[in-house]
Amino acid sequence: MGNVSTGRVRVALSRVDRSVFEKVAARSWPGAEPVLPRLSRSANHGLLWFGVAAGMWAVGGVRGRRAAVRGAVSLALASATVNTLGKGAVRRERPVLDAVPVIRHLARQPVTSSFPSGHAASAAAFTAGVALESRRWGAALLPVAASVAFSRVYTGVHYPSDVVVGAGLGVGAAYAVRGLAPSRAQLPAPARPRADAPALPEGEGLILVVNPSSGAQPQFLDPVRQLQDALPRAKVVFHEEGAGSLAEVMDRAAGEAAARGGVLGVCGGDGTVNAAVAPALKAGVPLMVVPGGTFNHFAADLGVETVADACAALSAGHAVRADVGRIRPRGRAGGDRETGEEVAYFLNTFSLGVYAELVRVRERWSPRMGGPAATLAGVVHVLRTARPLPAVVNGKQQSLWLLFAGNGAYRSVGLAPVRRHDLADGLLDVRVARGGFFARTRLLVTAIAGGLAKTRLYAAARPSRLLVSGLPRVAHMAYDGEVVPAPSSLLLDKLPEALTVYRPVAE
Repeated sequence: MGNVSTGRVRVALSRVDRSVFEKVAARSWPGAEPVLPRLSRSANHGLLWFGVAAGMWAVGGVRGRRAAVRGAVSLALASATVNTLGKGAVRRERPVLDAVPVIRHLARQPVTSSFPSGHAASAAAFTAGVALESRRWGAALLPVAASVAFSRVYTGVHYPSDVVVGAGLGVGAAYAVRGLAPSRAQLPAPARPRADAPALPEGEGLILVVNPSSGAQPQFLDPVRQLQDALPRAKVVFHEEGAGSLAEVMDRAAGEAAARGGVLGVCGGDGTVNAAVAPALKAGVPLMVVPGGTFNHFAADLGVETVADACAALSAGHAVRADVGRIRPRGRAGGDRETGEEVAYFLNTFSLGVYAELVRVRERWSPRMGGPAATLAGVVHVLRTARPLPAVVNGKQQSLWLLFAGNGAYRSVGLAPVRRHDLADGLLDVRVARGGFFARTRLLVTAIAGGLAKTRLYAAARPSRLLVSGLPRVAHMAYDGEVVPAPSSLLLDKLPEALTVYRPVAE
């Protein structure tokens, strides 16, 4: 009886499916004939959506970029699922085109299984992935995605059920990606220690250093003009060639801010922000961070994503205390010594090994081939040529592919940091990838499979300090995106809640 009932339901659903298809084919759709077939073709192989992602990356700002990446990854997962599993499991023939007007026919008819619709899956996956990161962008793309999905029935290459199931798989892929990489909305900024800081509604007392070489983000259009409109009494200082090093400019600006009882501001990427740390600590002034570089991880973890965010926090006097990571070289020139000039600070991450080499290669190749291409080529180069780094970590001899230390605990599991729990937790997030038999291949495979925590080649801990020694002369270290030669021995530790920095109040 069960099989009979199931068969009847299947026949009934098939009858409804074909009936809807025939009604769409028979109905006149004014204005659709010159649009929908072209739109359907433009979505072949995801080209339409990758083009949209490129546009979002260019003009969408920080949130638009995150949404574009999430949408593209969701599309890739949906496409792989539909084309490898869905179409292979259900080999449904395409609809007969007799009832569909010839003017709607596609120039090239698809030959793969009709069920489910790959176009609908890609459209739904990309749009849902974007919407999970940015509702505004998702709402803008929804009509386009719906039109692409409907075009597959309109042109006669899919039954309605193919499209509905394909769209469902696409939305599921977007949520699967969110499960692996939570969106910013799922990770609200945690409570941090509040700090007393002056409120400067018009910017009186703010000395803002702008580093044009960081490359202002497209969403700012003209960040300096926005800053001057919002904070007309602020003093803006540009770091230009011939005016001294960035550290010297920061030091003078911090001294002036301290003399006026004001605030040191910095507009640039993570490397520029790093250059402001030592002067701010030395002068005892709060720091205002305006994201204006290629990477703005510290600003993002603060919740400062735009010029408006930074200005609003300064105007209201909303600030928090943040830890500062410290790098103290030891054992140089034949003996242990610590000098103020040798100490370096990091707000985000410190690393030894392959990542430092990757940054070096990327910086060397970027002027010739652009940042993304240089990064991809650098990864290939480093994986092919890198060798494990000998070192002694907390008194134990190690062979390291990578030693990573984050200024605060990150939410991610594995080698790549995503976002921090707190900027004032007093901890170093230390992750070590060891050398060994086929270590490079094993680490790569287990990282992709999500099993790093289960391999002996990977270790993680959250101490407050870490001693590394025995480094060879050729070793380099990277911190906050900057790469310099590493000393033979160094101590990593923290300055708890040492830096006062402005951030908007979380909604």
